[in-house]
Amino acid sequence: MRGYFAVGAEGISKAMNLGAILRTAHAFGASFAFSVQAHHKTRDIFDADTSKSVTHVPYYEWPDMESMALPANCQLVGIELTDEAIELPSFRHPLCAAYVFGRERGSLSEDMQARCAHIVKIPTKFCVNVSVACAVTLYDRTISLGGYPERPLMPGGPKLGDPDSWKKFGEHR
Repeated sequence: MRGYFAVGAEGISKAMNLGAILRTAHAFGASFAFSVQAHHKTRDIFDADTSKSVTHVPYYEWPDMESMALPANCQLVGIELTDEAIELPSFRHPLCAAYVFGRERGSLSEDMQARCAHIVKIPTKFCVNVSVACAVTLYDRTISLGGYPERPLMPGGPKLGDPDSWKKFGEHR
C-alpha cells in the first residue's frame, strides 16, 4: 500500500481505550500514533496494548491542538458522527492521512473539526466505542487502498493460488 497513516485521539480519558487504539494502529501498520489533551495514566495503557505498540510505533503526546505537528502533506481526517460528515463507505481515503477520534463522552472539539480536511462518520445508529471506531476506519482504509481485487458477485471467494477461480465469480479489476 502506498502512502502512510497515523491514528490519534483528542481528549481521551480512558487508558484502556487509548491502549486499544494504539494496539489497533500497530496491527494495521500505522506510521505513528498520537494523542491531544489526553487524560490517562501511561502505565495503564499496557493493560489493553499487549503488543506494547509504543515500542514499535512512534507515539506523540501533544498537550494541546496548537502543539500538534503533522507532516506537511498529511491530511487530518476527523471521525465524528455528525449530519454533515461523509459516510465512511463513500469516503476516498487520502494516501497520507492522520485519523483523529474524539473523547469517550463527547465529540471532537469544534476547533479540531475546523482543522480537519475531512469529517467522516461510520454509518451506525449511535456512537460506537472509540477503539471500535478506530478499527472499523483502519479496516476500511486497508480494504479501499490495499490493492485487493473487487469482491466476487457470488458468496464466497476465489481459491488461493488458482487464478482461474475468478472466472466463476466474474472478473476483478
